[in-house]
Amino acid sequence: MTERTVWRWLAAAERDESAAAEPGARAQSRDRFTVTSEVRRLLALWKGNVAAAHRELAARAAGGEGEPPPSIPTLHRAIQRDLTPGERAGLAKGERAARKHDVFLARPRGWRNQAWETDHMQAPVLVDVNGKPRRPWITWFTDCATNAITGVAVTPVHPSRESVLAALRSAVLRADPYGPFGGLPQKVRVDRGKDFLSRTVTAAFDLLDVTVENLPAYTPHLKGTVEGLNRAVESMFLAALPGYARQPRPGKRVSRPKDEVLLGFEDFTGRLAWTSWWNTEYHPAPLRGRTPLEAWQDDPTPLRDVPAADLWTFTLEDAGTRTLTTRGVRFRKRDYVSAWMTGQAGIQVWVRFMPHPHHDHRIEVYHAATGRYLGSAELADQATEEQVSAVRRARAARSRRLKKDLEASQRERYAAVNQPEAPRRLGALTTAQAKAELA
Repeated sequence: MTERTVWRWLAAAERDESAAAEPGARAQSRDRFTVTSEVRRLLALWKGNVAAAHRELAARAAGGEGEPPPSIPTLHRAIQRDLTPGERAGLAKGERAARKHDVFLARPRGWRNQAWETDHMQAPVLVDVNGKPRRPWITWFTDCATNAITGVAVTPVHPSRESVLAALRSAVLRADPYGPFGGLPQKVRVDRGKDFLSRTVTAAFDLLDVTVENLPAYTPHLKGTVEGLNRAVESMFLAALPGYARQPRPGKRVSRPKDEVLLGFEDFTGRLAWTSWWNTEYHPAPLRGRTPLEAWQDDPTPLRDVPAADLWTFTLEDAGTRTLTTRGVRFRKRDYVSAWMTGQAGIQVWVRFMPHPHHDHRIEVYHAATGRYLGSAELADQATEEQVSAVRRARAARSRRLKKDLEASQRERYAAVNQPEAPRRLGALTTAQAKAELA
């Protein structure tokens, strides 16, 4: 800034006191060009390209539509003056770019299990899944008060309801190997994902008395805890793994080397023990020098636990009623059998199952009329030797019981009569004879 500029500002302030509030600003005038709604529309049409918007305005003026536009520098100045940085970014690149210029409030930390957040994340790491490179998906739950990762599940393909339920089970249970984090939260924030809002998942949350807060679409700032975890896991852990997909390559090559050795899916899943390091050793900035474990243990809020068996039941999906036949229970064109079904053919049963294509080997069966749990059933064509033996043992035991019942009924015979008299038993046995036959 030169001395001459300062003197010019002072002279302008002497002529007009309002100029002192904004030194160097151009004088206000009625004919000064301002950004109109039409200019905003053209900027959105041309993705923020001012020159293209100016050409459009000039072409319309030449055709007799509207006034001639100002010069391009004047149009640039008007856009810089009348539009905020967020508006300019939004007109050029959309809502997500505009959101980067917003100011967001921070929620109070609250207490443990007051609120959880959950999300899917596709890991930017290629792993070997049955000989094919794939990017696995991670589903996790985080506690907003302590930044603890309470539950996690990994799938080699796109996540499903089963992924959410598996992560939920690991998040709620506190027994080994899951604890000490867990228990039931008061509410869980989700982002309209169809997996999180599926019938099975929402029914499980209802049965567990957990409120689901369904956030508006494209609002990651409303679940900042889990979004921050998604960013942190990449820079702090995934970037160092073999097969990292966003690794800068030398020269112009962007593809990975052909001789690069990828982690197997099992190895990748094992390395996610990183979550234990996060929970017990890392010090997130919001916790002010404490680890998530220390913040969790310092919180005296009582925890709501649920038995593991009940949790498994809550996370199953209903499949309606079936008739138990001599071939077992028919479900999805396949037969399911178990030892407890012996002698039960003909009853109506209620089937529940885990909603995942790779978890179809087992179903849970309940009595259709009473809702009483009868037992689980396995695929008939995949039954193990132990399961086959159990079915045969149950069948043999049922045969022995029936044989004894029939023999007992044969011993209770009575003489025919042709006049009223008390019944007279025939072929009465002594106590010793009865014991000998029952032995």
